[in-house]
Amino acid sequence: MNTSVKIVLDSRPMSNGQYSVYLQIIKARQRKKIKIGLKCFKENFENEQFLKAHPNYKEENKILIKRKVKAEDIIRGFQLDDKDFSLEEFEDKFRGKQINRKLVIPFFDEIIDELTTSHRLGNARAYSETKNALLKFSNDKVKFTDITPEFLEKFEVYMRFRGNRDGGIAFKMRELRSLIKKAIQRKIMSKDDYPFDEYKISKLKTKTKKRALTLEDFRKFKNVDLTERPELLEAYHYFMFSFYTRGMNFVDMMKLKKSDIKNNRIIYTRSKTKGNFSLELNAKANEIINYYSDKNQSDYVFPILLHNEMTPLQIENRKHKVLSRFNYKLREIAKIAKIETHLTSYVARHSFATIMKNTGVSTDVISELMGHSNVQITMTYLKEFDNSILDNAVKKLDDI
Repeated sequence: MNTSVKIVLDSRPMSNGQYSVYLQIIKARQRKKIKIGLKCFKENFENEQFLKAHPNYKEENKILIKRKVKAEDIIRGFQLDDKDFSLEEFEDKFRGKQINRKLVIPFFDEIIDELTTSHRLGNARAYSETKNALLKFSNDKVKFTDITPEFLEKFEVYMRFRGNRDGGIAFKMRELRSLIKKAIQRKIMSKDDYPFDEYKISKLKTKTKKRALTLEDFRKFKNVDLTERPELLEAYHYFMFSFYTRGMNFVDMMKLKKSDIKNNRIIYTRSKTKGNFSLELNAKANEIINYYSDKNQSDYVFPILLHNEMTPLQIENRKHKVLSRFNYKLREIAKIAKIETHLTSYVARHSFATIMKNTGVSTDVISELMGHSNVQITMTYLKEFDNSILDNAVKKLDDI
C-alpha cells in the first residue's frame, strides 16, 4: 500500500499570522496531519523547509528532517512486519504512545478527536454521550471482547434504570455499534466478536409520538400576553417564525442569512436533508424579521450566531446553548398560556403540518408534512408541487 509523508503548513493561519507546521501522512487516500511543535510565516516556508528569513532556520530544518526520517522509519518497520497499519497506529508510534488498542474508551477518545478535528461536531457529541454512559455502567478498562450480547442486555437494563427510554437507549446503542464497526475496520476487533448480530437494536420501540398543538392551543400560544415576561419574547418569535415558514427547524433558522431573503422569499437548503426550499414570507414572518433587523450586526437574520467568523466548535456550542434556552423558555410560555403539551422547538414544525391538514389543505400537498418516519419521503413529496401551490396553502394560516 503506497504511503507518503510530507512536511506541510496548516491551511489556516493563527491569530498572529503564523502557520503551524505539520507532518502529513497519506495512506489509501486517507490523510492525517500531526503537529510537530513548530510554526512560521507562510512566506518563510517552501519545499518542506524553512527559508533563511525564518529565525533559527538551520536548527529547525534539522528538526523537520529528523521528524520526517522518524516517520519513514516507522512506516518501513510496519512494512517489514507485513502489518497493514492504520493512521492512528502510526500516530501512536510516532508520538511514542503506549495505548492498549483493545480498550474501548481510548478508542472512543480517538474517534471523537478525529470527528472534532474534521468539524463533525454533532457526531463527536453523540459519541461523547455514549462514551459517558458506558463509563458510568462499566469502567475505562472495558475491552472490545467484553462487549458481548449479554453485556449489551445489561447495559440496556442499566440505562433503563437510569431513566433512559427506548429512543435514548437505541441512540446510544447505534453509536456503540458504529464504534465497533470502526474497530473491526481498523483490525482492532475481530468480526467473529461482533455482538449486534445477536443483540437487535430494532427491538427497541424507537418510534416516538409526534407532539403538535391543537388549533385551540396554537391560538393560546399566539395570543399569549408576555408583557410581564419580556425575556420570553425571543422564544415566542422563534417558535412563531418556524411555524410560519413551513416548520423551519432551529438549525436552519440559526444559519439563515439576510442574503437568503430575496423578493420576499426565503431560499435555503435544509441542513439535515439537503432539500432545497423556496417559500414566500407572510406578513407575520416579515414582522419577526423586521423586529431583529437592527438587533444583529452579523450576516444572520437572528441573533443566535453573533458574528460571521465563528469557528465550527463555537457554532456547535452556541447552538447547544441557545436551543436549550429556547426549549426552557417555551415551557415557561406554555405555563402562562395554560398549554399542557410539552413544548419544544420541534413542536412548531409538527404543529404546522397538523394544523394545515385540519384547516382543509390537501393531504397530497402537505404530504403528511413532518409526519413521515422518513423525512426524505416527505421532502420528495413536497418537490412534486409548484411553489405557488405551497405558498397559497400557507396563506391560509393568516386567518388563524
